[in-house]
Amino acid sequence: MSARRNQNDVDSTPVNGATETDYPRRRTHVDSPETAGGYRTSKRSSRAGKKARRSAKNVRRKEDVKHRAGRTGRGLVALVKRGAIILGAAATLLLVLVLVATGVNSLARYIAKRQAVAETSPEALREKAKENLLIIGENGKSGADFLAVRLDENGGQVFGIAVPDGAFMEVPGQGFERIGDSYGAGPEVSMAAISNYLSVPFEKYIVVDQDTYQEALTAQSLDGVMEHVIDTGLDDGEREEIAAFMSGVPSENVALVPLPVKPISLGDQTFFEPQREEVAELLLSWWGVKIGVDENIIRVIVYNGAGIPGIAGEAAQVFIRNGMRVVDTKNADRFDYEETLIVVQDGVVENGQRVKDVLGVGTIVDQASEQDVADIIVIIGADYVRVSEEDTQTGG
Repeated sequence: MSARRNQNDVDSTPVNGATETDYPRRRTHVDSPETAGGYRTSKRSSRAGKKARRSAKNVRRKEDVKHRAGRTGRGLVALVKRGAIILGAAATLLLVLVLVATGVNSLARYIAKRQAVAETSPEALREKAKENLLIIGENGKSGADFLAVRLDENGGQVFGIAVPDGAFMEVPGQGFERIGDSYGAGPEVSMAAISNYLSVPFEKYIVVDQDTYQEALTAQSLDGVMEHVIDTGLDDGEREEIAAFMSGVPSENVALVPLPVKPISLGDQTFFEPQREEVAELLLSWWGVKIGVDENIIRVIVYNGAGIPGIAGEAAQVFIRNGMRVVDTKNADRFDYEETLIVVQDGVVENGQRVKDVLGVGTIVDQASEQDVADIIVIIGADYVRVSEEDTQTGG
């Protein structure tokens, strides 16, 4: 029994002389070490860890949002700054353009005004008047008909507007009356009245008999008219030059038309009211004059404040010869004005200075008014009478 061992017995005989203690025993069970504190401590630790991780995640998320917000804010700030720079540049450019446009407009107005002043200077008016001739058809010592003519030498043409003696218009020194009555005061007064009404300067005239005048209108020709001159301010050379031109213009190049008027009967007399719009069309076509739109023509009312008969009419003729338009002439409220008053009604004081330069005397008074009849009212005083007398004595 001792010789036979059970198969289940383990041979514990040391091999090669090793002792039993040289081999570790095989463990059949390994105990897991327990967490210090037990189960509850472990659970609390797990919850705390999760909370800490969530807190850390939230912090990271907030930091990320803050970072993104900061980056977006910086982008918006940069965009706003860029937009402000663009808007500032655009505003600056717009301001520059406005200033340039304003400057250009101001310069254009200044040039236009200077040009208008130059065009109404005595020299410019004399140049314009070279082609113009007033033919006066005498029908008595105190009455006449008038033919306002343009002798277009460059175009080889003759244009004319026949003004009947019964046409009413402003006559310097006589007021609003028949143009035929102006001839009683002399041909210069008639020229001033026609020039004033048509806004066309006339400085040359000839006087012919009524038959010659009517024949020219009927034949539509001025050929031979110079042979029947009764009176004129032209010298011999000018008369010959005009006569030669008139004889060389064929009738098809001559247009002599009556002034468009509306007949008005007062008792046994017939007067004629000029039709301004139709007259304006003729003036624009033949003389290039635009009635009613030229803001640079100064409109003047002349009052006689000196008590000298005809002095307002004389001053009115001076204004007309200098390119101004006389609206009316009449007596002032009294005749003891020592100095001439130039009352500016439209607020343009420089126009008052132009009037003063033309008269040679006067005190400018700026007195704005809402009336739209005249720009300036001139009350002639004794100082102008003295200057006029001195000019007459010296031949001025």
